[in-house]
Amino acid sequence: MPGLSFAPDQSAALEGADALLAAAEWKEFRNPDFDAMRAALRQPVVFDGRNIYDPAVMALHGLEYFGIGRGVKVAGGGWLGHR
Repeated sequence: MPGLSFAPDQSAALEGADALLAAAEWKEFRNPDFDAMRAALRQPVVFDGRNIYDPAVMALHGLEYFGIGRGVKVAGGGWLGHR
């Protein structure tokens, strides 16, 4: 497939990427070095399709986090979308 490339490990895959899309619940993806993740990404954006990361932890590490299907917490404690 044109434009598709493979990386030898997780760190190399993140280096210079525009964002991270987590699409697997594999054990090796559950506890990454979030600070290294933020430093490697061109934009600190994470789309979590499996909801394996805690939104509060992601915020503490300066990552913009989108838990697919979780909805978005808004000011005042309400939620947009599903919870």
